[in-house]
Amino acid sequence: MTDALSPEAIATADPAGMLGDVLAQPHQFSDAIWRVESAGIERGEHPRGLVVCGMGGSAIGGDLAAAAIGLRARAPITTIRGYDLPEWVGRDTLVLCASYSGNTEETLNCFEQATSAGAPRVVVTTGGKLAEAAREAGVPVIGVPSGMQPRAAVVYMTVAALEVAELAGAAPSLRVEIDESASLVRDLAGRWGPEADGDSDAKRIAMALIDRIPVIYGGPMTTAPARRWRSQLNENSKIPAFYGELPEAHHNEVVGWHHTDAPLTAVILEGPGEHERMGARFDITAEVANAAGLHVQRVRAHGESPVALVMSLVLLGDLVSVYLGVLLGKDPTPVAEIETLKARLSAR
Repeated sequence: MTDALSPEAIATADPAGMLGDVLAQPHQFSDAIWRVESAGIERGEHPRGLVVCGMGGSAIGGDLAAAAIGLRARAPITTIRGYDLPEWVGRDTLVLCASYSGNTEETLNCFEQATSAGAPRVVVTTGGKLAEAAREAGVPVIGVPSGMQPRAAVVYMTVAALEVAELAGAAPSLRVEIDESASLVRDLAGRWGPEADGDSDAKRIAMALIDRIPVIYGGPMTTAPARRWRSQLNENSKIPAFYGELPEAHHNEVVGWHHTDAPLTAVILEGPGEHERMGARFDITAEVANAAGLHVQRVRAHGESPVALVMSLVLLGDLVSVYLGVLLGKDPTPVAEIETLKARLSAR
């Protein structure tokens, strides 16, 4: 099975180069900073905080940024996945509309609603209708490089959300943590990349998930990475996968574990910066899941700062999803099912 994840085997199974996009993450941090600075975004105080509007891979940056900021947030940071903004969004709220393609209909509708509400706006995109509307309205545009699948732009979307949150007065500056993340992810990419041994973390976890249904669990800091793992396993590995949040899962999902024959694997994403009681929660989750017949994979975040901890888990999950796709004979890049669904919607 190790030979199935040799660099040559991966290159054959990944003709569009999704793995290359994942391994490019370390270089995207500094480029993302430059692109935010080049957008000319005005600093301001927005008591109602930051609202990030997006879908799929364009929305996850808002979740990851909020997880890394955590209790350091000075105002709410909210991610909206859908067509409509809440009524409380107005002049005292900064709205960040994130769409890699620039043509996501839900995000376009949120941009229009933010305009009507008089809310200040920022856009992060490669172009499309969103960039055109923003430039016509004099709204700052954070340009993102084109040519990737939207989900591969995760660093750009996360750094944009972190930086805009600071500019909105919703968070402190986390530049030092962003720099640490770039250095750490560069090191981890070398340790977990295609040249690594079969028992390296990314390859080992991928092999453990063959013929399994992963349910990814995280705590307050790691639930957003758990959501990222879920979606990457869906899109890159082409398998069903789900995610849950601790301690909430102890109040409901734990019951279901004991009443199913499904081949579930609980993947527990652990961060050292969680509440002191979360260590016991992680231990007990593993023990109870094992007793219920689930396979268990415990995954520890790397790094010192919250941003680095979060982004280390993002890189690991992305690599696991690509390697698992290769093992299952699935090209990680195409997502024909999503394109078909979008085409059907556009026809109505």
